[in-house]
Amino acid sequence: MAKIVFFCIPAHGHTNPTLNVVKELVRRGHQVWYYSYQSLRDKIESTGARFVACDEFDSEMRLTPRDAARLGKDLALSTKVLTDTTMALDETVCRHMLKLQPDCIVADSMAVWGKAVALKLGIPFVSSTTTFAFNQHSAKYMKQSPMQLVSLLFSMPKINKCIRRFQEKGYPINSVLDIIQNDDQTHTIVYTSPDFQPCADTFSDKYAFVGPSIRPSESEYVKQREKLVYISMGTVNNALLPLYKRCIEALRDTPYQVVLSVGNQVKLSDFGELPENVQVFPFVDQIAVLKKADVFLTHCGMNSVSEALYFGVPLVMLPKTSEQGAVAERAAQLGAGLKLTKTTPEAIRAAVDAVLSDSKYRENAKVISEGFRRCPGARGAADKIEQVIG
Repeated sequence: MAKIVFFCIPAHGHTNPTLNVVKELVRRGHQVWYYSYQSLRDKIESTGARFVACDEFDSEMRLTPRDAARLGKDLALSTKVLTDTTMALDETVCRHMLKLQPDCIVADSMAVWGKAVALKLGIPFVSSTTTFAFNQHSAKYMKQSPMQLVSLLFSMPKINKCIRRFQEKGYPINSVLDIIQNDDQTHTIVYTSPDFQPCADTFSDKYAFVGPSIRPSESEYVKQREKLVYISMGTVNNALLPLYKRCIEALRDTPYQVVLSVGNQVKLSDFGELPENVQVFPFVDQIAVLKKADVFLTHCGMNSVSEALYFGVPLVMLPKTSEQGAVAERAAQLGAGLKLTKTTPEAIRAAVDAVLSDSKYRENAKVISEGFRRCPGARGAADKIEQVIG
């Protein structure tokens, strides 16, 4: 029996893929401690892990909504948030780890405090990566605009200040890459297939591509028309009422059944009277809907895309961050979806019609689905962790 510690950020999309892995480790007789946030406590405790709250230490929890929306785009802000949180957790986590003496730390790629304390204390470490794995080859999919490159240049003094804070606390970190990127010597679990991962053959054998972790649906969704169009912009930056209204305008009075999941940052009353073929909800059981959907209009979060492609659903894609852009680029490259270049009602309708009318998109999505289903999943991830514990 081993002692294993998980660290994650306060995000369902980063936590959900790990839950089946934790269940599998507990089933094998290991003890698991999971450092996370109260909003995720019930999910985590349902796996059999011991939950440890980090809420009071995390500076991200105190960001304004505007700052939170910048996190995926502003490297200096992201680095500062990650550094502040690591520094706030430093004394408590180091004390806990010295007392617990875990056999392994598993940390989300964004929960750098987990990686940092493993490096500092010499504890075996595994990175949990819920996006693509990035190196000098696959990073080309994260296309940077000239404005983003200029912004990065001006951000470097702030980033270097954060690096010095790590070093002053005894962490062996020399650059921002040590914080946000794993090298070929870092044991890494990636929740996608080697077929969907860009440039998979350029990563070392320390990388385990285990496929997406798909939870079972919690309900049965009833399909009411021949074609079902599902629309969701994720659970974080989804205060997008004008976009949702353009989607409704684009697809009103079509033969399609349209389901929008809009989150809790817009009011359902703001939509007024809806067309007969359109339904709007704050949240849906996404797995249940995707089992019946014929096309998915998505922001291209990794989990959402993986869930859709797992069920062979082709995509209409509207990424907002460079990370989402990389996912969209790969899906488009493999012919499983179409990127939106404009968000006028006419452009939205044309893209949805194009994906529904051309069978190649669904056929290519099915090929990716088959690759996902060949992956070892949670068992493979647990095997990787046990290998590192050794």
